[in-house]
Amino acid sequence: MKFLSSILIVLMPIMSIAQNQTKSSDKLAVYQIFTRLFANQNTTNKFNGTLEENGTAKFKDINKNALKSIKELGISHVWYTGIIEHATMSDFSKFGIKKDHPQVVKGIAGSPYAIKDYYDVNPYLAENVENRMTEFKDLVKRTHELDLKVIIDFVPNHVSREYNSDVKPQGITDFGEKDDKSKTFNSQNNFYYLPNQAFEIPEGVNPPVAFKEKYSEFPAKATGNDVFSAKPSINDWFETLKLNYGVDYLNGRTTHFDPIPDTWLKMKDILAYWSAKGVDGFRCDMAEMVPVEFWGWVIPEIKAINPKVIFIAEIYNPNEYGNYLFKGKFDYLYDKVGLYDALRRLIEGHGNANDITAVWQKESGNFSNRMLRFLENHDEQRIASEEFGKNRESALAAMMLSATLHTGPIMVYYGQELGVKPSQAEGFQGNDGRTTIFDYWGVTELQNWINKGKFDTKKLSKEQKSLREFYGSTLIFAQENPAISDGEFHDLQYLNFNSEGYDSSKVYSYLRYTNEQILLFVYNFDLNSEKNIKVSLPKNVLEKQFGNVTQVKLKQVFEGKEKQKLTIEKSQTDLINIQPNSFKIFEITKP
Repeated sequence: MKFLSSILIVLMPIMSIAQNQTKSSDKLAVYQIFTRLFANQNTTNKFNGTLEENGTAKFKDINKNALKSIKELGISHVWYTGIIEHATMSDFSKFGIKKDHPQVVKGIAGSPYAIKDYYDVNPYLAENVENRMTEFKDLVKRTHELDLKVIIDFVPNHVSREYNSDVKPQGITDFGEKDDKSKTFNSQNNFYYLPNQAFEIPEGVNPPVAFKEKYSEFPAKATGNDVFSAKPSINDWFETLKLNYGVDYLNGRTTHFDPIPDTWLKMKDILAYWSAKGVDGFRCDMAEMVPVEFWGWVIPEIKAINPKVIFIAEIYNPNEYGNYLFKGKFDYLYDKVGLYDALRRLIEGHGNANDITAVWQKESGNFSNRMLRFLENHDEQRIASEEFGKNRESALAAMMLSATLHTGPIMVYYGQELGVKPSQAEGFQGNDGRTTIFDYWGVTELQNWINKGKFDTKKLSKEQKSLREFYGSTLIFAQENPAISDGEFHDLQYLNFNSEGYDSSKVYSYLRYTNEQILLFVYNFDLNSEKNIKVSLPKNVLEKQFGNVTQVKLKQVFEGKEKQKLTIEKSQTDLINIQPNSFKIFEITKP
């Protein structure tokens, strides 16, 4: 197809809406691995299957071949999800690990966010359970040998109801060990109590594993999602206990941070422990449910030990973004309710492209370089699922935008680049478009890539190869072009509201530029109709690089070869043609 293009250079002065950014090194590329599932070659995939039936990946299965293949995508950081030991229905009591009661565990395998021992790793991930920590350290070493950084989860807000550390270092006391259980709140307690009340299992909890006696907890403790009731519902985080950081929730959320709460000190020790094992960063689960004052205290404490360690906050309240970045000292924040939600609406066919402008303009414009962008993670539905985009290609335009909109980091969930499409219930998770985090399972779309530990592309389908190449090309393109990794951003929506063919509800465009390079990105998020549009460019940006010009030259880029050179003049009327749900990228140069 012949591509006709025209750019109108706006000669009158306009109000600058460029977002000035200092040069940074924030263009990280994170690859999230759900460790239990990632390299599991057992695809029995029995509903509610046990460890023995459905199997699990081991630390050793994430071998150098796997890490090399991941790095080829342009990845800089690997986030290993589900490393720290959590509650599970699998029995490891013969190894001296206390058995968990099935009534307070979600799923046969268990939730990675119901931590059972902050100082241990999950035993099912080890080939030799007694040697599990050494096997984890070997994984860290393999990852570092390929010049990749290691991120793990830090879960600070809650623990499993039966938290018990079997391997805590000498001198460390368990959470709750010294609590005054007669008080609902005490700033030095680790938990919140409901005196004289017994915990009640929520109605509808029917674990698939037999047990002799019902779970017992007296006095009852508050549940992880801030539920101060002895009887949480099945929809609550009933398998977890809320940790006490010195906030009295039942008395106006008054804070008691002096003296430093015991929970703060315990968490500092835990972060220091994992940092000493070579961990380069922490993705902090539900960070906004923990007081920002704690983060502002603990992050500098850990960075004094390891200045290069990074902290990523899972956070969903845009009103708190600046607070957790500047007072809480986080390096990066999730951009879920902003960019993810805006792009998801467009992918599903009911969004408005102007919402993208609102993301940087109203939520994160002053710190866009510190927003972690993504289209998949363990909490969200897979792009290819029927509940989201329905096919693996539906988010290609959104992926390019996520990677190039600003200078901040981008994340890919394992198998996203292969089009993972959940289509059946695995167990506790149910059939909901997500890959389970509660069950043992083998992800079928990964098997030809795993290829008995080779992690090559020889057995991938043509469609999978093409998709994987796109993801790799996108991540590398974003990192290797200074205009994207370190340059400035200029939104073109306001300039083009009245441009010919420019439907701003479905079309989005912007510039990324340095003094040496200008890139133009144009997207058509209409799922059904191609667009033939004119795009106006701001004179001030062009003059900064080219001086006083009335025409520029465009070269379509990204695919690695020059498609067509186009000389653009103000008087031309040719249009840019963009197919449904797709994009074009041009480099702007002198004629």
